[in-house]
Amino acid sequence: MVRNPFNAKQISKIELSPDKVDCIVFWTKNPQSLLPKLQEIDNLGFKYYFQFTLTSYDTTLEQKVPPKKLLINTFKKLSERVGQDKVIWRYDPILLTDNVNFEYHAKWFKFIAEELHGHTKKCVISFIDMYKKCERNLKDIRVSQVSNQDKKILSKELSSIALENEMVMESCAETLLLSSYGVCPGKCIDDELISKIIGQQLHVNKDKSQRHECGCVTSIDIGAYNTCRHECKYCYANFSSKSVENNCANHNDNSPLLTGNLAGDEKITEKKMVSFRKRQQSLF
Repeated sequence: MVRNPFNAKQISKIELSPDKVDCIVFWTKNPQSLLPKLQEIDNLGFKYYFQFTLTSYDTTLEQKVPPKKLLINTFKKLSERVGQDKVIWRYDPILLTDNVNFEYHAKWFKFIAEELHGHTKKCVISFIDMYKKCERNLKDIRVSQVSNQDKKILSKELSSIALENEMVMESCAETLLLSSYGVCPGKCIDDELISKIIGQQLHVNKDKSQRHECGCVTSIDIGAYNTCRHECKYCYANFSSKSVENNCANHNDNSPLLTGNLAGDEKITEKKMVSFRKRQQSLF
């Protein structure tokens, strides 16, 4: 069950069964607690891959993200467990402050890239979008606007480092075309990768609900706002620390909702679930 983030009384019922779910894409900054559960997920018959966000920022920007050394080790363990094709490194969002400049990004990106060499084949970058929530959370930090020229310089530098470490680099929902700087537009929900993982060709279109710049194919998001405890200053998915605290306190293992319980007066709509696996040739 997934609440409509704009109307708590509207609930979508999602059928989570391996014959309907082609693939699960996990977005995470720390999958440590999920590692012991992977065998259970495998036994249930689900296919999956990870978008693992690992940046260079300290606790000034990522207040409760675990230490980078721990995360790098977790990344390696995950890659060794599921394969380097199934763990994609996300270095995003890229932002600039008084202390985080071009040299900072080049130095620490190189450090992380060298650590992850052989544990992933792809790195995804994006540049910060200053939503209202981001502006509010970053009000005490002077964030510089990342110009198109800045994006070109950073893309060229970081993609060169990625290439040295046998990684391709892609962008996520960027309006500026950066292909000539070594960064091609990417798909975070990637039908080509999913087809490879599941061993069957997908027949699926671009997700119409996403921005024009987004290359992702059609998917269903079963996450929820105000549920992440990392308290990153640049986050657009949390309204406040108190909202996160309240939602996490209301988590119930036996509830079909990620947080909270059904009150009984909600309107529940069963989502039509269709596999995009191309099992046979079209008759038409």
